[in-house]
Amino acid sequence: MAEQPKTAEPARARLSPRKKQQISRGIQYAVLVLALVGVVLYADWGSLAQNFAKGEVARQALPELFTIALRNTIIYAVTGFVLAFVAGLVLALMRLSSVGPYRWIAILYIEIFRGLPALLIFILITFLPLALPGFVVPFGTYGQVALGLGVIGAAYQAEVFRAGLQAVPKGQIEAARSLGMSAFRSQVTVVIPQAIRMVIPPTTNQFVALLKDSSLVLFLGVSSEYVELAKFGNDLASQYANATPIMIAGLTYLIVTIPLGYLASRLEGRKGRTR
Repeated sequence: MAEQPKTAEPARARLSPRKKQQISRGIQYAVLVLALVGVVLYADWGSLAQNFAKGEVARQALPELFTIALRNTIIYAVTGFVLAFVAGLVLALMRLSSVGPYRWIAILYIEIFRGLPALLIFILITFLPLALPGFVVPFGTYGQVALGLGVIGAAYQAEVFRAGLQAVPKGQIEAARSLGMSAFRSQVTVVIPQAIRMVIPPTTNQFVALLKDSSLVLFLGVSSEYVELAKFGNDLASQYANATPIMIAGLTYLIVTIPLGYLASRLEGRKGRTR
């Protein structure tokens, strides 16, 4: 019986995986370029500049943008972070404690304050003087915002610290105890310092999160002396009926958060290389 002639392979089947990948990438680039061209042609750049980048309105934001809004944002974030750092470490140690009530208290706190909206926490703090007559949060608005950020951040920071404490090899603790150290001293001098070094990258990200959460001051109705970036931009936007101050506030956030995010990534990469 005569042998049937072989049909030619389709051209696509003869393409190598690398060639297929190059073609796919070229199609994606072409789609992105077409989308960009469409946006450029469709957008009303004059109207956008007038409403989101008006120079006259932008100049009205200076110098208070830096001397008041950015300053307050950093104060809120730093003080809240300090409270979250200390309270988070205590909660993490309680969570890992062999004493049952300590564990239950820590778990209850972490689950509650990770589950509640941050804005709700801020509002509840403003009602503390009504619930507790005579109680005054120290340092006024600065203290209230720092307390709100600290209460929220502690729940998340506790889990970060717990992961770091559990990552310390048990051999380190056993070696410290064999040298005659008490359980408390071995924790303070051996375990906790190592855990803190391990959690520096996620802790940096936690600071960035608190920095952005400071924008919740917008909803508390504070006076102009205590505004942070978001409220500062919103107030000016309402005053001039223009979104330029909001864009400026957003850019100022990015000036602070992008370097911090880059620092966290570098620290994470360095941590991975040293393992």
